[in-house]
Amino acid sequence: MAEEAAPAKSVPGYLPGTDMPRFIRDMMEFVGLSDAAIRRSAPNVLSHERELTTALYDHFIKFPRSAQFFLKPDGDVDQVRLERRKHSLGRWLRETAEAAITQEFSYYLLSAALAHGHRPTAPGAIPQHLMVGAMSLTQTALAGIFTQELGPEDAAAASAAWNKLLLVQLSVFMLAYVPPRPVL
Repeated sequence: MAEEAAPAKSVPGYLPGTDMPRFIRDMMEFVGLSDAAIRRSAPNVLSHERELTTALYDHFIKFPRSAQFFLKPDGDVDQVRLERRKHSLGRWLRETAEAAITQEFSYYLLSAALAHGHRPTAPGAIPQHLMVGAMSLTQTALAGIFTQELGPEDAAAASAAWNKLLLVQLSVFMLAYVPPRPVL
């Protein structure tokens, strides 16, 4: 017979944007994320930072839905903007690799989410399905690095930890796309 679930405790709700460190901590606990595997595999990730960021943006440029965010008015790729975006993605990757969920970093994530989800200039906000796709592409690229550079057990542990962390961060990004409501 299945075990009965313990009754849930009543926890006061809060709006995620008002306490990002708590929101991220709660999500990390919910998915069972330990930062030890992130920290152990961080050098593997960071040694491929430029390769990862270039591959991701090269992928975006291949598809009209995502390429539109990196084009000049004449339709050519805006190389200056692309390089700025690669630099920003590299910063995010470096800070993520530290797995230090500080108040500053948690609000940095929220500001990045808002910048993607509320872009006031043409062509507008990045659609949320492209944000989900970008996280998927990142997860896949990281799994490939871990498979090449780590033993099978360490690669699996690193992939699982990074997948959890990226999806916790994706939950922050989704805050920019849905009306805020209290988290229970």
